[in-house]
Amino acid sequence: MSDKFQNKYRIPSARLQNWDYGSHAAYFVTICTKHREHYFGEIVETECISSLQPEQEMKLNEIGIIAEQEWIKTPIIRPDMNLELGNFVVMPNHFHAILIIGENEYNTNGVNGDDDGAGDLDVNGNRRDVMHHVSTDTVNKFGPQSKNLASIIRGFKSSVTTHAKKIGIAHFEWQSRFHDHIIRNAERFEIIQNYITNNPKNWNNDKFYS
Repeated sequence: MSDKFQNKYRIPSARLQNWDYGSHAAYFVTICTKHREHYFGEIVETECISSLQPEQEMKLNEIGIIAEQEWIKTPIIRPDMNLELGNFVVMPNHFHAILIIGENEYNTNGVNGDDDGAGDLDVNGNRRDVMHHVSTDTVNKFGPQSKNLASIIRGFKSSVTTHAKKIGIAHFEWQSRFHDHIIRNAERFEIIQNYITNNPKNWNNDKFYS
């Protein structure tokens, strides 16, 4: 099996305990608010021209717009990491995004093994959920601590929190951990892209719905 898909994104090893989270790869991340409180806006019904049934879409409030804008800035404020954004969506109490870390001077991909094509496993060898993998703010033991996935998420969360307090939402907090999933191939990439796009429409069935 090739170690890249679309000749661009590295396919990681299933042995995730040895994975460098600063590596050139595509990552699906989910970040929740503390206690899954609805800080970012609400899901509203809208008329759909192509269907008689109303559709649901996300209506962002002020802090929701700030979260969206801060994420868009991510590649701009970290040009040395060669970042690229995939689909993303701000939901009432969580945030989904695909983030691609490109080849850069901090990458150390050589520590990873070959992909066995068996699908995603956790560090104990158990099969993991496609969309929501738990991360404990993974420590990147292979490279600079400021140049990996966890550092990007920390910076984003911190920026949104700072802006929230500036506009008077002093009680705003994120959940301390975030969910991550290393995207392994083009098919999975498209599945997750569509999942993110359709998240507002499927809100009532979302695992984060509350």
